[in-house]
This record gives sequence, C-alpha cells and structure tokens, in this order.
Amino acid sequence: MKIVLAPDKFKNSLTGLEFCTIVEKEILEAFPNTEILKLPLADGGDGTIEVVKYYLKGSRVQVKVNNPFFEPINASYIYSKNTNTAFIEMAEASGVKLLKPAEFDCKNATTLGTGEMIVDAFNKGAKTIIIGIGGSATNDCGIGMATALGYQFLDNNNKQVKPIGGNLSKIKAIDATNIHHGLSNVVFKIACDVTNPLYGKNGAAYVYGAQKGASKEDIKLLDKGLQDFSKILNEVFTIDVQSVKGAGAAGGMGIASKLFLKGTLEPGIELIKNLANFDQKIKNFDWIITGEGKLDKQTLSGKTIQGVLESAKKQHIKVATFCGRIDLTKNELKEIGVTYGKDIISISKDLEDAMGNSAIHLSVLSKNFIKEFF
Repeated sequence: MKIVLAPDKFKNSLTGLEFCTIVEKEILEAFPNTEILKLPLADGGDGTIEVVKYYLKGSRVQVKVNNPFFEPINASYIYSKNTNTAFIEMAEASGVKLLKPAEFDCKNATTLGTGEMIVDAFNKGAKTIIIGIGGSATNDCGIGMATALGYQFLDNNNKQVKPIGGNLSKIKAIDATNIHHGLSNVVFKIACDVTNPLYGKNGAAYVYGAQKGASKEDIKLLDKGLQDFSKILNEVFTIDVQSVKGAGAAGGMGIASKLFLKGTLEPGIELIKNLANFDQKIKNFDWIITGEGKLDKQTLSGKTIQGVLESAKKQHIKVATFCGRIDLTKNELKEIGVTYGKDIISISKDLEDAMGNSAIHLSVLSKNFIKEFF
C-alpha cells in the first residue's frame, strides 16, 4: 500500500506536519511495510509560511520594518539560498494579526513594511519571490509597498503623498524614475484566493473594509480613493484595472502586485502544490489522506482539500479526509470525490475536547481507517 499524507493545518489545534506525524505513526505500527509520503499543504492563509519552509528548505530571516501604522517591528520571511527563493507573508508586516481589534483602522494603514521585506529579499539575492497576501490590515492599494520599492505618488503640488488608503484620492501622478533595480531581476508569484474587483460594491473597501476597522463613511472614502487612483493606474499602465480578477484582494494589493511588481496572481493551493511538485510525486499512490479544520461547501472555493481532490481525480487516486468537522453528507462527499471522510467532532465530548485533544482523536480516526481499508 502506498499512501500520501497531504493535510492543511487544523487552526489553533494541529499543524500539517503534526497531522502527518500522527497518521504515519498509526499506519506504520499496524503495517510497517506501507510506503508513506508526507506532503503537507496550505492555501496561502495563516500557517503557509511553515509549509513553504518545509519545501524550500530555507531559513527564517528577521528584518526591522514598519507595521501598518509606521511603527518599527521585527518581521520574518523565508529565504532559500539554494534556490534564491523568498516567501513573504504580507501579514507579517501589514496584517491584522499585529493589532488589537480596537486598533483596526485601514484608512490610516500602510503596506510599507511588506515592501521593506521585499527590498530585504532583493538584497539577499532573491530571484523568485512568492508573496501571500492574506490577512491584511490595509486598504492602500499597495502604495505603501510600492513606496518602499522607490515609486513616488505625487499630489497636485508634486509633493509625495503619505502612503495610506485615506490618501488615494490625492494622488495625481506616479513617478517611477527611482524604482529599485531589483524589480527587473525577480519573478513574483502572488498567492491570491479572492476574485474581487478593485472598487464598487464587490470591491476591496465595501467587502473587507468593515472587518479592518472602517466605518461606513470610511468605506465610502476608501472606495472613492480606489476609483480615483484606478484612473491614474489605467493611464500609467494602459490597463483596465477594474477588469482584473483579484485586483481588490488585500485592500488592493492584488492589482498592486500585478502592476508594480509585474507579478502573476495564482490560487494559493496551486502555488504550494507546484512548490511541492505535488502532482509528479503522487503518481502511482493508492490513497491520499488529507484534512483541515472544517470541510464544508466553502472548501470548494480554493481551499486545500479542493486542490488535493483535483490532483487525485486526474490520477485516479482514492481520497480520505480526516477533519475537525465535516459539514457534508456522505453523498455530498462522494460527489466531490471523497471515498472516506470522518471528523474529530463526532468522536469527542464537545468542541473544547475536540480542539484540546485533537492529536489523540486523530490517532483514533487513523486506526478506524486502517481497520476498514487495510
């Protein structure tokens, strides 16, 4: 029997690597000759950085940068000297995770620190930079990031504008004469899992502004700023930014990554699968065991399990899912390509027990799977 272990994390409970270790132990204790391949995955959200480190075999680099409100903090990213590849999570410098909820204020927040991490990676010799743009506290359309890279955003008086979302309408010109020389030597890949346009009712401000501390008045101001700034972008880059899928991701970092970095926007799970050489490595395996905290209808919108199912289907590999909670019926699981699906919540006393003892419960799910299919 040949089995691939390819889970995402269980948020606040288990990492993907911990999942692999637990399930591998149970299988090998019962059947020592089983061939097991550990390929933990992520979809570009929280925790992706550890999975990327596993594949890049890189190390964490610490760098002093600006947080969303221009205060100095230490942020880290992954860098592999062997491949000259860096992985940067914008949330490390520009994320809500750095702030208390009472501090959320995307109108006055900047992505400057994300740009400073990119410059540091340039200086390390990076030739490929992968950026995860989830978890942002910002709505500045990436002008903070671009400012760190040498772009200048000028107002009516030819003065540089402070790079925050509240100032987007003040920008009348973009000066790119002093941009960092590293920009022309690096390939950027952007993990982007949303398809929101830049502005409008489905855009960055209206859909995500409130959860980043924006009032109704702030949202109107920010949306108008994105509209006004889009006209400048359309002229400078000869593009219709509103037609770009994912332009509104992370407060406009989607379009900023495409234009200022010349990056390609890709689903996070596809980026990680490519990094892992996933489709090549799983050839001729019998099963893939995957899992994440919750499996529901949202899973098919770019989550890790969807990525696993797509790869497994192409190669006719059976899929088992061990999850924290499964909110799909047996028939629904079968329809999406899951042969066997069990969850921790169904064998635990309550949610507290499920979260606190997830490692123990995962061992039980593994044993039950072995009894049924080996």
